[in-house]
Amino acid sequence: MPELPEVETVRRGLVPAMEGRRIVAADIRRPDLRWPLPEKMGERLTGARVLALRRRSKYILGELDTGETLLIHLGMSGRILISGHAVGDFVHEASTPQKHDHVILDMDGGARVTMNDARRFGAMDLIATKDLDAHPLLAGLGPEPFGNAFSEPYLVRRLAGRKTPIKAALLDQKVVAGLGNIYVCEALHRARISPKRLAGRVSAERVGRLVPVIRAVLEEAIAAGGSSLRDHRQTDGELGYFQHSFRVYGREGQPCMTDGCPGEVRRIVQSGRSTFYCPVCQR
Repeated sequence: MPELPEVETVRRGLVPAMEGRRIVAADIRRPDLRWPLPEKMGERLTGARVLALRRRSKYILGELDTGETLLIHLGMSGRILISGHAVGDFVHEASTPQKHDHVILDMDGGARVTMNDARRFGAMDLIATKDLDAHPLLAGLGPEPFGNAFSEPYLVRRLAGRKTPIKAALLDQKVVAGLGNIYVCEALHRARISPKRLAGRVSAERVGRLVPVIRAVLEEAIAAGGSSLRDHRQTDGELGYFQHSFRVYGREGQPCMTDGCPGEVRRIVQSGRSTFYCPVCQR
C-alpha cells in the first residue's frame, strides 16, 4: 500500500498538470474501482477547474470550482500517470487508453491524467467540499506528521497509558495520519525503540524524540520519490528509490546499520504484518 511519501510524490507530480487547470473531458471507463464510482462522475468533472491539489493522509484531494472535491486513493496497485505534458525534461505523448486505464482526465493545458489500476484496489469519489471532513475515509484522522498539531507534547499525551505495542500505536491513523508499515519500522530503528515495547511504557523523552525522527524519515523518502517495492510509480512513470536507503525494512539477517551496533536485523510478525528491527540497539 502506498504510504505518505509515495502519495505526496504523486501529488507533487500532478500539480503542474492539474492545479489551476480545467478538465476539458473526463472519460470514466468502468462503473467502479474498489467501490462504485460516483453517479454521473464524467459529467460532474467535465468543465470543472482544479483550484488546488492537497493531500490528507494517504489521499489526494482535488478541490474543484464546482464546490466538490475529487478524492483519489491509489490502493495497492493504482497508478496515476501523465502524458501529453512536459514532465521534467521529457514530453510524453498522450497514449492510447490501455486495458486497466479506468479514469482519464484531459486537461486544458494539454495533459492527460490517467488512473490505471490493474487490481482495482484504488478508489475515487466526489464529495461536497464543505462536507469533506465528515467523509468516512477522512473523518477521525489524526494530525498530519508535518503539521504543527503533531508535536512532542501531543504524541506523549496520545501514547500515555496505551497497552498496545508502539508500532501498532503509530500505525493507528487516529494518532497520526499517513504513517504506514515501512516508515514506522524505519523511524523506530532510528529512534532506537523496540517495536515490541508497549507504547505506554516508552518514556516521554523517547516518545518526544520520535516526532523529528518521523519527519526526517518522511522528508528523505519524499525527496527520493518514495519507495518502489511493487506497483508504485511516480507520475512520469519512474520508480521511487528510497528503498535503497532502508536501514531495517526488508533487511532480515543483515547487519544493523547503527554505528557500532553488532546486531543483525530480525523480522517478526505483528498484527499480521512484517516488522523489521534490531534487537540489540532497539530497546
